[in-house]
Amino acid sequence: MDNLKNKKIGFIGTGNLAQAIISGILDAQVFSKEDILASNRTDKKLQRVGEKFGIQTRSTNEAIVDECKIVVLAMKPQDLLEALEPLRSAFTKEHLIISLAAGLSLETLSKAILDYNNIAKVMCNVAVRHKKGMMGYSLIKEGPQASDMIHDIFSPLGKIIEVPDSEAMSALTVASAAGIGLVLELMQYWQDWIEGYGYSKDVASMMTAQTFLGAAHLALENPNLNFFELINQVASKKGVTESALVSMRETDVDRVLRISFEKAYMRDRELGK
Repeated sequence: MDNLKNKKIGFIGTGNLAQAIISGILDAQVFSKEDILASNRTDKKLQRVGEKFGIQTRSTNEAIVDECKIVVLAMKPQDLLEALEPLRSAFTKEHLIISLAAGLSLETLSKAILDYNNIAKVMCNVAVRHKKGMMGYSLIKEGPQASDMIHDIFSPLGKIIEVPDSEAMSALTVASAAGIGLVLELMQYWQDWIEGYGYSKDVASMMTAQTFLGAAHLALENPNLNFFELINQVASKKGVTESALVSMRETDVDRVLRISFEKAYMRDRELGK
């Protein structure tokens, strides 16, 4: 954590993902409340976030850049470039800029900030709030300090890997950043079916969440086994599990999911144009 010593981190934008990261880094004691600043175009929302986390707030984005050496761009992708316009010449070589915006490439961001190179792109999901996030990052220019700082900030919030800012980052965005929403959609179907057999909503929700949690732990605790090998361990021949699996495979669930993934992937690529 020496890379973060005497540094402040500032968030431009305070949406759900920014709040999840703020919550996570406070809980993991990566930064103190005094060293986290935030700005937002909606004053009331900014005030609520400041009161919720006890962090400092600023009325302008310029103040964030002026006071913080680590600046997190946490606004929506379609708003980011416009918000950067008045900040173009405010960054110095001492700043590390971290973009959370899906779709926008590091090259696009660099050009928007007068060919600034100390930029990282981080894709993560809201599970960082509970230190269970899956994250990926790319750097426009390789440098040990920037990479170390990214790891110091985000590693306590879950798992993070470095990937090229290309198709690989778009795939990670779909699989992990958007992936939380896709898994929750599946969990809703699960819960609805259980409720149909007389369970209350609360109990059905608990059963569903615990089942998905158990499956995740099973996979994480057996990294030497692939998913099909794990399935074979829990599916007895001609048993209940196998019956369900045969039906899923006959109805092309795999194809439906792949189509959904590809549509999300294409949307991520569209955002970068």
